[in-house]
Amino acid sequence: MPVLLDTARAPALDALLASVNTQGLDLRIESGKAGDVRSLDLAEAAATSAASAGVPMPQIRGIGTLASAGPEEITFLSNPRYQAQLAGTRAAAVIVTPDVAQAMAANAEMPAALRVVCAHPYLLYARLAQWFDAARRPELPASVHALAVVAADAVIEDDVRIGPHCVVEAGARISRGTTLGPGCVIGAGSTVGPDCMLHARVTLYDNVHIGARAIVHSGAVLGADGFGFAPDPTLGKGAWGKIAQLGGVRVGDDVEIGANTTIDRGALEDTVIGDGVKLDNQIMIAHNVRIGAHTAIAACVGIAGSTVIGSRCTIAGAAMLSGHLTLADDVHVSGGTAVTSSITQPGRYTGVYPYAEHGQWQRNAAVIQQLSQLRRRLRALEKD
Repeated sequence: MPVLLDTARAPALDALLASVNTQGLDLRIESGKAGDVRSLDLAEAAATSAASAGVPMPQIRGIGTLASAGPEEITFLSNPRYQAQLAGTRAAAVIVTPDVAQAMAANAEMPAALRVVCAHPYLLYARLAQWFDAARRPELPASVHALAVVAADAVIEDDVRIGPHCVVEAGARISRGTTLGPGCVIGAGSTVGPDCMLHARVTLYDNVHIGARAIVHSGAVLGADGFGFAPDPTLGKGAWGKIAQLGGVRVGDDVEIGANTTIDRGALEDTVIGDGVKLDNQIMIAHNVRIGAHTAIAACVGIAGSTVIGSRCTIAGAAMLSGHLTLADDVHVSGGTAVTSSITQPGRYTGVYPYAEHGQWQRNAAVIQQLSQLRRRLRALEKD
């Protein structure tokens, strides 16, 4: 991976770790082999010279994988299957668990990389990646682009950036520290909380409310009409009459919404996305759905109307959920699974029929169609 910062802006390793959000993480930096291990925690590094403690600090310009990181980058090991790559890494520092750090110190074939010892390497990597992502982006001044259209009664708080061709309609509010990328539309009466990032061409219809620190990617649409129609024979045989969608959309804090994901407004009550929910690209969330806090949903999932999903659930790619269902907290749905009834107990649920060579699949499918008949015959034989 290419380095992310030029040399002049690259911090020393201890300074980098001191700048990153390490809340809840205990860290120390180690160097040396067994019998000569030198280590210091971040508090020591901040109070004294790391070099004087015998642990010289390299400058860190970026972050990469074990295989690709160079001598000015930091890397990490979180998956044991990649442990064999440790011996060949060229990184200046590697984030490892205490057990792996001990094994590295005892192995003379390990590289000279400093060891950042942390019980949760993947979480520390995630926070480092956030730091580098922010550091590589230029600081943009608060401004409203000349080509933006902002209603006279819209409220634009301090430190807001509104890009070209944005439209902010009547009564909308954009809170402090928020950025609207080019071409965003904020509908009448909608609100965007503080420190949000809406990338290009995000559309919020009217009565959509987003909490703090949201990230919404390009092409997402929040608040479109739900798929609500009533049979109306007065219009003709098989005709449908539209049900006006009178609710809105409410999105909690710290939510991320992927590109081209759609969240429909409620028919009477709001569609609700809880705090900390993470939504991938091209997800369809229908009207009146409620998603609990910290649930994560992968790409191409479809959720039909009025389904309630609990907290801390995961729904893998291309799963389909029928309407008016309830999923308990801590439910994990495998990719491609069709959920057609409520799930009341936590656990992992899978309903994917395995693929096979087409002819074999047809033969197996034919047997499955006869399962109920075969079951009756088997029971009759058992009675005899």
